[in-house]
Amino acid sequence: MNQDRHTADRHTADPHTADPHTADLAGGRTLTARSVLASALLGEEPPELPVAHLVRLAGLFGIAPNRARVALSRMVATGEATSDGSGRYRLAGHLVARRLRQATSRLGTTRPWSGDWSIVVITGGPASADVRVARRRALHAARLAERREGLWLRPDNVELVLADPEELGVERYRGRPDSDAAALAAALWDLQGWARRAGAFIDALGSTPTQSADDLAPGFLLSAAVLRHLQADPLLPPVLLPEGWPGALLRSTYNQWDRHYRLALRQWGRSEL
Repeated sequence: MNQDRHTADRHTADPHTADPHTADLAGGRTLTARSVLASALLGEEPPELPVAHLVRLAGLFGIAPNRARVALSRMVATGEATSDGSGRYRLAGHLVARRLRQATSRLGTTRPWSGDWSIVVITGGPASADVRVARRRALHAARLAERREGLWLRPDNVELVLADPEELGVERYRGRPDSDAAALAAALWDLQGWARRAGAFIDALGSTPTQSADDLAPGFLLSAAVLRHLQADPLLPPVLLPEGWPGALLRSTYNQWDRHYRLALRQWGRSEL
């Protein structure tokens, strides 16, 4: 992707719109106009909003209206959004798939585990850097972990979705490790680290207000960070998880918080109509 596009619409979140604790939990990420607009659309059902609302929302992060409109036009040009000609924009392309992954992560649904593991082996020959990056992104999105170069695996308790294994240059197998499965899971994923950060998010969701316009920007950052963290949940069988795993509590806490946040966001959006 053209580097000029990223530098042209990059903005750091206004320090007056996010408290330090929320900004720290958000990972200190630099917000671009595109990331704000995409995140806004990702959170809607259906995933569409009027341009006036999107532009105004971008303004919460110091993004000028003209820059927000340019970012929307670029999203349409790259197939990430569509416009119906009446001033409404809707998610399209790969962002629709991202939204589906996000929804799946929020649900955290798994199936009974038989003890089998899904195994993906990279079999393709030499690949370009772009292909290697796309492959790793697809394997991570499928919640696989890399045991060693060319070998990825996970417990077979979720549907393994790989868009085109042949195009990715991989083959799929199923098997069981001879070693202890819980020890293997702990080696593949930083479970303790995920749990600690989930606990911090649970505390933040319980203490972040969502009642006024001043709360919208920090809430936006917090919401996006929680959703990213949920997508990093490997969704392992309970028998492989550390005691007191906070996945279910984080999801229920976030869902309750998000209902209040979306209500405040809708009320704010109507206040200027």
